[in-house]
Amino acid sequence: MSRRGFAAAALAALATMTQGSAAPRPAQGTGAAGGPGRGGAATGEMRGMWVATVTNRDWPSRPGLSAGRQRAELLAHLDAAVRARLNTVMLQVRPTADALWPSPYEPWSQYLTGTQGADPGWDPLGTAVTEAHARGLQLHAWFNPYRVALHADPSRLAASHPARRNPGWVIPYGGKLYFDPGLPEVRAFVREAMLDAVRRYPVDGVHFDDYFYPYPVAGQTFDDDAAYDRYGAAFPDRAAWRRDNVDRLVRETAEGIRAIRPGARFGISPFGVWRNADVDVRGSATRAGVQSYDDLHADTRKWAQENWIDYICPQLYWHIGFAAADYATLLPWWADVVRGSGTRLYAGEALYKAGDPAQPAAWQDPAELSRHLTLAKRYPEVRGHVFFAAREVTADPVGAMARVVADHYGRPAGPPS
Repeated sequence: MSRRGFAAAALAALATMTQGSAAPRPAQGTGAAGGPGRGGAATGEMRGMWVATVTNRDWPSRPGLSAGRQRAELLAHLDAAVRARLNTVMLQVRPTADALWPSPYEPWSQYLTGTQGADPGWDPLGTAVTEAHARGLQLHAWFNPYRVALHADPSRLAASHPARRNPGWVIPYGGKLYFDPGLPEVRAFVREAMLDAVRRYPVDGVHFDDYFYPYPVAGQTFDDDAAYDRYGAAFPDRAAWRRDNVDRLVRETAEGIRAIRPGARFGISPFGVWRNADVDVRGSATRAGVQSYDDLHADTRKWAQENWIDYICPQLYWHIGFAAADYATLLPWWADVVRGSGTRLYAGEALYKAGDPAQPAAWQDPAELSRHLTLAKRYPEVRGHVFFAAREVTADPVGAMARVVADHYGRPAGPPS
């Protein structure tokens, strides 16, 4: 299941889940793309799209395609981004502790060939960077830090997989495998595995999504007792220790990016609700069943306010007027969070919901997303939008993306500032 697929399942229960639930729910070139805008191009605003590779959600369309077919599909998505007058692509290059480049740390992704560890015969990330830049697009390498597998059987991993070489690093939970964020050696390994791509390629950014500690699964416990017993004594409780573990990964990754490729930006796309106001007066006027601070142990508000990251792109995947988590409530809340911080705010947009018959009536109107961008113009802190995801940008089944382009993207986009 893709990150948005899982999030969609969680969001379907937003109004009914227990509120406040905290347990079981560049020095080498900058790589800047395209140069300054010309010919009247709009500059400064982020116009992005995600390209998800996990479960072949967006690309490749299925595992086992020839190298030529994979490349052609990738270029078609980049061309679609240009047609939609976007300027940035977030390409998922490490979906499950694997790689879409020749990594010395982790095996080739199964989503390329169908067999984890099998060489696809080309370099997807290297090609993506080159071809994105040739089209005036920036390329942000999107990593999932701790997810190991979407199943719970280590024997199904490639023999060379670090999770098989280090079984003590791995925790099964909810039918999946995860690296234990509480182990310093895991954090160091994950950081170096990701930074390998930053060293090799002139990426314009490094991007994390919403997965840190896993989304809660009812009736199950994430068993990190051994790590907590060893490292958690200085903290008031396990939740505070877990948040510190995630904080450390964010800070250390940021430091590594600055040291290796100072021109590259570091951004995170968290779940859209930090905390509900009934739990914390600093939180948003929402009734979300998931809160990133409590459930994913991700203090996303702090990262933005203290400028640990260059940009934050909360997944605001709800329509205007949704009672449990109203887009029109969350957007100004996030604008207030970043005000004066130096952290750029981009809004993550649920293009995938447009026209989906399973979604509420608001999403049957192709103009819903355009209204989001209109609302955002009231808040100068909102510096752009990122659309999930490439498949919908390319196909645009109900014309929602075309409406955004017609209403808001009348001119080509220069690079985001």
